[in-house]
Amino acid sequence: MKRVVVFTVALIVIVSSVAVAQDWRLEPAFGTVELRAGFVPDPNRTELVAGGNISLDGLGYWGYVADAPDVDLIYEASSTWPLVIRAESDSDLVLLVNAPDGSWHFNDDYPGYGLNPAVVFDSPQSGMYNIWVGTYGSSTAPAVLFISEITSW
Repeated sequence: MKRVVVFTVALIVIVSSVAVAQDWRLEPAFGTVELRAGFVPDPNRTELVAGGNISLDGLGYWGYVADAPDVDLIYEASSTWPLVIRAESDSDLVLLVNAPDGSWHFNDDYPGYGLNPAVVFDSPQSGMYNIWVGTYGSSTAPAVLFISEITSW
């Protein structure tokens, strides 16, 4: 009987942690961007509404995002350029990125960039990047997502 109770509790914990996870398979709320290394104009710019009702606390991060990605980036990389994904707003933002290899990347306040986040891939992979722009607090905020190959801004 103890084993059944332990198994049931473990299953509940696993199911509830999956329920707070973002679903990269959903259609992105603000579209798909397709870029090839050396793209112009640089940066690519997408206006969006950051935040949502999903707390990132259950994933070990902080902030609030929507369930679906805000933007999907299909990127064809080269060995020449880094890939910079950053967001700007008058509000405090967070950034969550699911890279083509399935790894997750999070940033709250990029050094020297105030309350705005950025994720920099020095050797980016080709493929799909699912991008969530969240807010530190539970309210939504207008924001701009920039995708660039320039690391100094």
